[in-house]
This record gives sequence, C-alpha cells and structure tokens, in this order.
Amino acid sequence: MSSETHSRNDSEDSARDSQRVCLGVVVGSHGVRGILRVKAFTEVPTDVGAYGPVEDESGRRRFDIKVHGEHKGTVLASLEGVADRDQALALKGVRLYVDRAALPRVEEEETFYHADLVGLPVEDTHGQPLGRVMAVLNFGAGDILEIEDGEGGSILLPFTKEIVPLVDVKAGRIVADPPEETPEP
Repeated sequence: MSSETHSRNDSEDSARDSQRVCLGVVVGSHGVRGILRVKAFTEVPTDVGAYGPVEDESGRRRFDIKVHGEHKGTVLASLEGVADRDQALALKGVRLYVDRAALPRVEEEETFYHADLVGLPVEDTHGQPLGRVMAVLNFGAGDILEIEDGEGGSILLPFTKEIVPLVDVKAGRIVADPPEETPEP
C-alpha cells in the first residue's frame, strides 16, 4: 500500500472524481487472513479486480487487488498490505475506485457507466425539470434512477427505454416519461 499526502481544493477534488469510477465497497472480512468481502458495482462482479490497482475515495491510499472468487453475493479479494482480519475489518465501508481511463470504452449506444449518469439533470417529455440523478440503484429487478427533486425529496424511476427514452451523456441531459401516479382511493 502506498500513500500520498497532498492538499487539494474542491475544484481539484471534483475534477479528480469525474475521472474515477467506483468499482465496489468493502462490506466485511472473510476468515482471519485479511480477505475482504467486496460488494461489486461492476457488471461482472469479479471484474472489480480486472482494472489494476484501486484507491480509496480520498485517493490517498492505493492498493493492489487480487480477486479470489465469490461468496454469498460478494467478491472475495485481498488488498496488498492487508494481512489479518482486524486490518480487513478496518476497511469496512471503504469504496474502491479506479481511473476512468483503465475501464473499457463504452461502444454500445445504450450502455452507460453509472458515474456518467449521476449528477445529470432530468426533464420530462415536455421539457419540465424533474431533478438530478442522485444514484443508479439495483435491487435485483433492474436498474432504477434515484432523482433528487430539488425540494428535499426524491423520485425513483425504472431505468427502462419506456420510462427513460433519452439519455444524452454528451449533451448532459436525460428525458424521462414518468408513469402517471395512481389516485388514492
């Protein structure tokens, strides 16, 4: 594990964050030899280790990562410098990032990295603003866009072609056609 200490201002931090993608988060340990359980955010879970060294959210800690397999919905991995259960547990909650340049280029028109969608403004089909994408969630039945509505609340929309007919990452815009709310009886 190597560590770099230097100060950055907020604009440097946001520029750095836009050049990185979160591949997963440490959710616990496995055994006594420093093996970590990682919840992967990659399409293929074991690809969390396919793009080279990972770093923490601050970018100050960098780890070589080795994937050992999968167990009960998590990826089992070891990080260089983590040799026992206590060290592994101390990393619980740490998000693992890589530089965007390490990831494969998205070639398919309707395929996106979640990091490209977060923060984009969302409008309805009439051009009225709905909010900004806060997160892309998946609870097992498909992707869901969580949209901050600007009033302290959020809207959850299925990320399907029917509900989200247009995603234009280059133009920085998403068009959604939310389903009509059902009136209460």
